[in-house]
Parts: sequence; structure tokens; C-alpha cells
Amino acid sequence: MLNNIDELAEGGRGIKLMWQIADKVSYTRTLDGRNCLSMSKSYEVEGRNRSQNKKKCNALDGLMNLLNRWDWQKETEQEAQLHETCVKQISLQVNTEVNALTIVLDWFEQLKKLSIPNEVWCLFQLALAEGFTNAVRHAHKNLPVETPIQLEITVFNGRLELKIWDCGPRFDFDAKLKEIIGTETKPGLDLEELKEPCLMPRRRKSVAMSQFLIAG
Repeated sequence: MLNNIDELAEGGRGIKLMWQIADKVSYTRTLDGRNCLSMSKSYEVEGRNRSQNKKKCNALDGLMNLLNRWDWQKETEQEAQLHETCVKQISLQVNTEVNALTIVLDWFEQLKKLSIPNEVWCLFQLALAEGFTNAVRHAHKNLPVETPIQLEITVFNGRLELKIWDCGPRFDFDAKLKEIIGTETKPGLDLEELKEPCLMPRRRKSVAMSQFLIAG
């Protein structure tokens, strides 16, 4: 369990961890003069049988598939829409202080009852912690503690999306990311450096180390 914010990655390594964990990462300037860090990660919904539409190929099934082809296409489109249906959205605003990380992690804990795989939940928790502490340490460096940091998480069927707004100066995130990673491929998370993959391991399901990405 994380007891000190200093146990989290410093500087560029924090950005690199977020990039390795998330499928997409962006940092853009908003119209109201803030910055928005956005991260998303896709996953397979627990309990969903992806082979349920695979039918045995015999003559009768072939005929039925032909007759019902239009309905099957409509069902496929509906499933794609379902994948992007918002299951839950939560938001939080905290001051610029390291101790607020506890509040942020407790806030994230409310998602543990959803059908999110344990490994994904833990890794996204780490990405959340890295994103928040980067805002405190870097974007809001030398700003008053009352400067707000706004967070929002949206859970879709098979995807998590995190947004963090800060009030810091403009920052060329893409250039910094390219400087840090130096490559277009994602290596993996170094589990020796990442001693606590799950910061608040209340979900007792074990995490298979072999399923983690390896790190730099």
C-alpha cells in the first residue's frame, strides 16, 4: 500500500508510466485556459462470452444465418453502440496538495464493484495516481494550494476514460513524451521498480505478474 507520495515516479518516468498503462494519452489546452490530461484504456468485460455468436456450421444453421443476415448486421451495430454506452461517470475536485492523493484513491475505490478486470483496475489506479501527482508536482508547481485540480472518470462497456484538468502553464506534452520514450513502441513495466502495482489492494483477486507490460 502506498504510504508516501514520494514513492510514485518522479518527472518523466511518471509520464512514461501513464503512456505505458493507457491505450491513448493526450494533454491539451482547453478554451478556458486550463490543461486537460486524458487517458483511456480498453478491456474485455468480465462475464461477456465473446464466442456466443459463433454457431455450429451445419446446413440448417447456414440457411438460418442467410435468412437472418440483416438482423445479425443490426445486432453487430447495436453491440458496437453498447460498447460505448456510459455505465458510470464520477467527478471530483481537490486542492493542490500531496495529501489529497488519499482522497483521490478513496474516490476511485467506488468503481471496484463494476465489471472491471482486477489487473486493469489496479493499473488504471496507478495511472490516476501518476496523473494527479504530476499535476501537483509540475503543472501547479509554485501555485497556491487552493488551486483546484478537477478529475473525471467515465466507465464504458469495455473502456475506462480519465480526464484531469489543471491550471498550469502551457506545456508541450507530445514533445516531452517523445523525449522520454524515444520510441514508438511500448516496452513494459519494470515490476522491480513498480513494487506496488495496486496502490490500495482492497480487491483481493491476485494479479498475474506475467500479464503486466514490462517497463522502462
